[in-house]
Amino acid sequence: MALVNIKINGQAYQVKAGLTILEAARKCGYLIPSLCAFNHGECSQASCRVCLVEVVGARGLVASCVYPVNEGMEIITNSQKAVEARRASVELILSNHQKNCLQCVKQGKCELLEVSKIVGARDLKYAGQTTPATVDKIAPGLMRNTAKCILCGRCVERCKKAHGISILGFENRGFNTIVAPVQNRSFAESPCLQCGQCVNVCPTGALYEHEEIDKVDAAFKAGKKVFVQTAPAVRAAIAEEFDEPVGTPGTGKMVAALRRLGFYRVFDTNFGADLTIMEEAHELMERITKKVAPLPQITSCSPGWINYLEYFYPELIPHVSTCKSPHMMVGAIIKTYFAKKNGLNPDDIFVVSIMPCTAKKYERQRKEMPNDVDAVLTTRELAKLIKRSGIIWKDLPEEEFDNDLLGEYSGAGVIFGVTGGVMEAALRTTYFWLTGKEYGPVNFNVVRGLEGVKEAALNINGTEIKVAVTSGMANAKPLLDQIKEGTSPYAFIEIMCCPGGCINGGGQPFIKPMFLPNEGDDILDTYAKKRASVLYKEDERQVIRQSHNNKDIQRLYKDFLGEPGSELSEELLHTSYDADRVLYPEKKK
Repeated sequence: MALVNIKINGQAYQVKAGLTILEAARKCGYLIPSLCAFNHGECSQASCRVCLVEVVGARGLVASCVYPVNEGMEIITNSQKAVEARRASVELILSNHQKNCLQCVKQGKCELLEVSKIVGARDLKYAGQTTPATVDKIAPGLMRNTAKCILCGRCVERCKKAHGISILGFENRGFNTIVAPVQNRSFAESPCLQCGQCVNVCPTGALYEHEEIDKVDAAFKAGKKVFVQTAPAVRAAIAEEFDEPVGTPGTGKMVAALRRLGFYRVFDTNFGADLTIMEEAHELMERITKKVAPLPQITSCSPGWINYLEYFYPELIPHVSTCKSPHMMVGAIIKTYFAKKNGLNPDDIFVVSIMPCTAKKYERQRKEMPNDVDAVLTTRELAKLIKRSGIIWKDLPEEEFDNDLLGEYSGAGVIFGVTGGVMEAALRTTYFWLTGKEYGPVNFNVVRGLEGVKEAALNINGTEIKVAVTSGMANAKPLLDQIKEGTSPYAFIEIMCCPGGCINGGGQPFIKPMFLPNEGDDILDTYAKKRASVLYKEDERQVIRQSHNNKDIQRLYKDFLGEPGSELSEELLHTSYDADRVLYPEKKK
């Protein structure tokens, strides 16, 4: 590793060649504020001008987020010239910013406010006309308020890097510039995946989820029996909302909080994950042994990926599993099987899903899946409910999910929340069904990790089955192009929309302002690794680690569904996709 010698504020340091001044300074113990730089290597080309520093010999101040270090460089971060320039940059941003901080979704985690404190910005230094605002409330998953946008470009870069589709861009010119889908359309009128990755990186409250807390409140007020289920990734992150370290398991306290919020039953979506595996593995076996549909089969539990499929690869719909996602399956089973067993009127049932994902809000409203789930709250929305109710997180006991009929889950269900988890869970069951033996060791470590694409080959009864795992649509595109070209070597492909999987979903807790990653790390990846460890550890603690060994799943098929792929299973647990979905609604005219 090549090193270079530099000086920062008169002190000598050795740093890795190729780092920017911003990165090098952080490694040497200096925090230069920035609003456009977020992930390692993900900066919107020095657009915010907040990280300005002096470099001896340079003609003027330089943007440290894009200026590379070199041998002998002398950097001054605290000169009066640099300090005043940074303050002026922030004051100019504030002059065109809607400052209703008490109502802002980023209250307490606003990076603009944090940076303003650091540079000593004066709020009313510059006053005058502000850019006309666009407030987009149409899309089911995401909302946008350009009055809070600071034009940092992070969302533009994140969409491009994660998915390669650039939904957001800079519209108009000069003072009227805003960040928006093309022609300042709504997210609902563009090929937006509703994934919320843009929300995750927004430093202010310009982008946020379409909240549904009011729907839950109305259901309680109407006297509904309000059921709640939580996705596996939620437990891996919810504790962060209460100032616990990243990677702190929150399962028991989360369950206790949900009971104290008054939910009729508190179920785990892991049960739905096990049910999904039963149906999806059966579907894969049918494709392999009976050739009832083309290979490779592709997973279907990520609604952001399904949006991408319908917009950009509708010709590949026959390759995608028809299974609903786990929380939709749970909703369907609650309103049929559970209601029947307990003498409940389905019309009196209201199902709430706590998800790490903003795209789930769109999914529950799809015409192909009516009434399975009535409201979707993100991990952040759940935290709001808990805080609003005055529940003290640290004082909560550790409690278990309700275990009547839909309570048991396997370790395979838990790992659905991380990239590779669906594949690993499916392989555990597929291997057993094809060989009559449990796969040992249980773990399929080859499909674990946060790499963009992971490949593996499994020998089953002398037949080699190749599989692939990917997350982020930019990583998925080459695999999809292979299928289009007829050159794909795989039998099964797992695709998750959000890089890293659901642990990094668009509804997860915001990263704290000015978070410092390790050298070379992607900030979101740093969080994702710690959250993933929570799920893998819970998998290892489970006595039952294969979906097909879940006793409640076995009982459900015996008493109600019959068998995977049965007529009733197809009716309740499977869906279809929209091959005629178009990029822009007016094209239908």
